[in-house]
Amino acid sequence: MRKWLPLVAICTGAFMLLVDVTIVVVALPDMATGLDTSFSSLQWVMDVYALLLAALLLGAGSLADLIGRRRVYVAGTVLFAVSSLACGLAPDAGFLIAARGVQGVGAAAMFATTMALINSIYQGRDRGVAFGVWGAVNGAAAAAGPIVGGLLVSPFGWRAVFLINLPVSAIAVVLTLKAVGESRNPHARRVDVPGTAAFAGAIGLVTYGLIRAGETGWSEGGTVASLAGGAVLLAVFAVVETRRDEPMLDLRLFRNPSFTMIMIAGALLTLSAFAYGAYLSLWMQSLLGLSAIQTGLVILPMSAVAFVVAGAGGRFFHEAAPRLTIGIGLLFIGAGALAQAVLSAGSSWWAVMPGLAIVGIGVGIGTPALSSAAMAAVPVERSGMAAGAVTTFRQVGFALGIAVLGGVFRDGMAGSLEGRVPGSREMADALSSGRAQAVLERAPQARHLVEGAFAHGLNLTLVVSGVLGLATGALVLLIVRRPGHSSGRTTAVPGAEMVSLGD
Repeated sequence: MRKWLPLVAICTGAFMLLVDVTIVVVALPDMATGLDTSFSSLQWVMDVYALLLAALLLGAGSLADLIGRRRVYVAGTVLFAVSSLACGLAPDAGFLIAARGVQGVGAAAMFATTMALINSIYQGRDRGVAFGVWGAVNGAAAAAGPIVGGLLVSPFGWRAVFLINLPVSAIAVVLTLKAVGESRNPHARRVDVPGTAAFAGAIGLVTYGLIRAGETGWSEGGTVASLAGGAVLLAVFAVVETRRDEPMLDLRLFRNPSFTMIMIAGALLTLSAFAYGAYLSLWMQSLLGLSAIQTGLVILPMSAVAFVVAGAGGRFFHEAAPRLTIGIGLLFIGAGALAQAVLSAGSSWWAVMPGLAIVGIGVGIGTPALSSAAMAAVPVERSGMAAGAVTTFRQVGFALGIAVLGGVFRDGMAGSLEGRVPGSREMADALSSGRAQAVLERAPQARHLVEGAFAHGLNLTLVVSGVLGLATGALVLLIVRRPGHSSGRTTAVPGAEMVSLGD
């Protein structure tokens, strides 16, 4: 039993940081009421965590190889705990967003080291078992997030979803210091500080521009400047990476159409399957009156179906061509999103259940192949970089999805209300910020209009998600191919394909 203590320590931290992605979704309405925050602030509470996790993941892995993986894992866990405490005590939305950003930094340090630690501790059959358990824990975290969030928020309020991390972090740190030995890569490359900074700045500015566009319009000066600045920094990142002897991300990998398409698929799979979940949660809690735990139970079937499908079809999916599993998975995700776009004034949460289950099937089919397909599309010496790139692109997809779909959601509600009530834009802002009941208390006669506005906004959001899922699935089927020679192949680490931060 003692030999598995390192695995328990590593999986405890991984479970915690993955749960923190989905646990916030069911807490958003309570958070909006408690902090009296705006819709864009709610978007940033979700986005800043994913953005910093994505931006720093590859750089944190290089740092861990250089100075010690256990050291970086423990430091990341401590930082995660301290920032979780700050989140739980946040007096306002700005403080909460800043603390969530620091939490993302800690999560990047933790997640970047988990696979390397397992790989250095276990050998042979034990290594396969360890990676299998690690993958199962990652999948379980995605399924558990909404339920854990509901169990905490309903009796204790939104702050509890962050404060629960303190005892879990303490357990992870104690077990790690007790059971996990230090390891380094003797051939580790230097940390790519310029590349990491340019990439973080680029995706941060683009996300800010997209969120701002939803508030002020695409032609507004701040929006244009943010998007242009993001494009400039992305070009700087490309120049930095092409000139480095040991780049953080070797851009030559994107000459392979299959690899490029897999990266795009990873981003859009997360966007199409998960980014709209926050807006469903707002609808169910702020308008339909469901509690946080009830909302978690409604969302749970998607993650549960995905987990069951991935587990039951694991052997078959591993042997099937990646273009089929990823492509068909995306087609299911797109169809499931469109199946939910049937809402109208008076619709109940039952209307989205069949579509959520279909999305779960697609996630279960498509997600397991992403990491292994990316690693198989590159030379074996770049397989670790490819696996990290998939996770990075998935987090970027989630962050951009929150921004883009949030704008669609709010614009859809405003369009539905325009000409029917005075101050339609202000009412849409209030509804999207979780204050539907306050609006209805002031104007109870407007219930039908409010219900219709929510339905219209969600339907547009789901249609955009569905179309993107279907289009990406079709492109994957057309473009992705098996590696044509052995030098492009690598063997996926058992369980690694279960990594699913956006779930």
